[in-house]
Amino acid sequence: MVTIRTISEKCGLSVAAVSKALNGRPGVSPEKAEMVRQTAQELGYFPNAAARTLKTNRSMNIGILFKNVLAHEYFSVILEAVRDTAEKRGYDITFLNNPSREQGYYEHAKRRQCDGILIVQPGYGEDARAAVRRLAESELPVVAIDDVFPGRTTVTGENVASVEEIVRYLYGMGHTRIAFIHGENGDVTSQRLAGFYRACRDLGIAVPSEYVVPARYQEPADSALATRKLLQCRVRPTCIMYPDDIAYLGGQAELEAQGLSIPGDVSCFGFDGIRMAGVLRPSLATYRQNGWGIGATATEQLISAIEDPKCYVPGVITISGSVQPGGTVKRLTGAEQK
Repeated sequence: MVTIRTISEKCGLSVAAVSKALNGRPGVSPEKAEMVRQTAQELGYFPNAAARTLKTNRSMNIGILFKNVLAHEYFSVILEAVRDTAEKRGYDITFLNNPSREQGYYEHAKRRQCDGILIVQPGYGEDARAAVRRLAESELPVVAIDDVFPGRTTVTGENVASVEEIVRYLYGMGHTRIAFIHGENGDVTSQRLAGFYRACRDLGIAVPSEYVVPARYQEPADSALATRKLLQCRVRPTCIMYPDDIAYLGGQAELEAQGLSIPGDVSCFGFDGIRMAGVLRPSLATYRQNGWGIGATATEQLISAIEDPKCYVPGVITISGSVQPGGTVKRLTGAEQK
């Protein structure tokens, strides 16, 4: 049977160094750690999970709490980064299902022996939200993405600065009549609205109340109705910002149904930067979020909280993205701005 000692003899390293390399702990150079992992793979080494749990008091298992994220490319990228980062650090991941009356998220996580929990997406119903709060307030290490819980780390995109950057970009393209279809109420939406109003204020852009319209994230039908409402304004906006790239599809359909061209009659801007944005014609101008960076950072933070709880300090970490220009935003001339 291949053991850690077998690998140490093959690599010419101590058993302690090999153990550190296999478990992703500091104290071994990246080059030696990679050599150890490669040698272990070649020799067919498999750690004894039960023995490891007894020795470290950890199951090396991270629980993932999510709600309908696999269907959305942005969250799929986040989850891929979570999986990749966790595996490199020697952890497995377990997806936690919706809680039942008999068993909530906390009980499910304990039954699965999760060392810590990553909350990937907010937006749960009130009953489930109570179960999420109980989990976040438990003794288990918890890191959230785009959600805030007292005393827990939150990893999020630059929700304020991103929208400020979008507005500045549109202003630079000659747009001052900018409408904003935002998502449903929550921390992310309130931050993006603050960024929108702040940028408009700083640039001297007037924002009529009818230019700010709610809709649900990733719901094209909602955005179609919101777009119809905006087109009925006495002074039509020259550009409409959508809550995400999927929601833009509803706006696109509504504009085309009314015989309006994009960007000839109305410019449009999305959010998330999924691959579809570049495939559409015209290509969708959007804000590309760094989903991989968000997922990887959240996983590293959770592992730090698991492995070094006495030194770990929770906080809010923001991961920047960037404006992705596209064919849906027209550069306006002086006459068109009026």
